[in-house]
Amino acid sequence: MYDSILVATDGSDGATTAVEHAITLARRLEVPLYAIAVLESRTAYDNAIVDPEEATQRQRERAEAALADLESMAEADGVSAETAIRTGVPHEEIRAYAGETDAGAIVIGARGRSAFTGALLGSTVDATLRHADRPVLVVDTPSSQ
Repeated sequence: MYDSILVATDGSDGATTAVEHAITLARRLEVPLYAIAVLESRTAYDNAIVDPEEATQRQRERAEAALADLESMAEADGVSAETAIRTGVPHEEIRAYAGETDAGAIVIGARGRSAFTGALLGSTVDATLRHADRPVLVVDTPSSQ
């Protein structure tokens, strides 16, 4: 079916649910698991309230924590994971890393940390779906979370 799985995470509840699905899929199919967290490069800071360097550092810390959690979850389930942190436009970096790793499928949460949580699909998910050259599995967060 798939010879490897790539999961994108931002540490949100939606991403954590997607990570759980990706780990289970990788274990059942006995294929490699890749994971990516992308530091958003498009954020504009138009005032002095938010220090861009501090915001980037916080993004990096969240990404590192999300990937560390993923690695722990995968290891507990007998799956090894190769992880990467990239900086850029999330859907572009996800697709680029999928190409680099030759991932058979991309797994992504339906909702992430976007400010548009009420939208049907977040912009990263929508763009990934529209432009991916491989299957994309969008995993929704159960309403009980």
